[in-house]
Amino acid sequence: MNPESLSFIFLSAFLINNFVLAMFLGLCPFVGVSAKRDTAFNMSLATAFVMFISSLCAYGINWILTSYQLEFLRLISYIAIIASAVQLVEMVLKKFSPTLFRALGIFLPLITTNCAILGVALFQTARQYDFFQSIAFSLGAGAGFALAIMLMAGLREKLELSKLPNITQAAALSMMLAGILSMTFMGFAGLGGQI
Repeated sequence: MNPESLSFIFLSAFLINNFVLAMFLGLCPFVGVSAKRDTAFNMSLATAFVMFISSLCAYGINWILTSYQLEFLRLISYIAIIASAVQLVEMVLKKFSPTLFRALGIFLPLITTNCAILGVALFQTARQYDFFQSIAFSLGAGAGFALAIMLMAGLREKLELSKLPNITQAAALSMMLAGILSMTFMGFAGLGGQI
């Protein structure tokens, strides 16, 4: 498979180099919001949207900064774009879905500090992706984030109904599940060949 193809870039961000389970980025919402599937799904949509918008803006900003040889402003520019995209999502949710806005709580503004979103912008810049490759990369990363958080939420809801020893409740159980899921996703590493 050609490592420059859009399908490979998408697959790589989605499964092979999943931001949460292979690169360990974005663990705060992964663990914090994955108690219920509904909340996890909505958080994954919000995060994927912010990833997509940030990726598009990062591509444009990188093009402008490179043209004027101002590459040292990349990081601060990316952070400003991410914060703006999160504010947009917050305003839309507060206006159109106040119950979802309250359900996501503190984790919604924390999307701003989600390192997976900044990672998308920085990785696509470092890999010198063109516009369409950046879109494929951000969509794959968003879908991979959604997959990871939905898997975790499903497992946590299922185990909530089980009788477990007290020592494996709450945070301990979440960390064990995250570790098992991560080991599972490490098995996908051989799909992409050498990167």
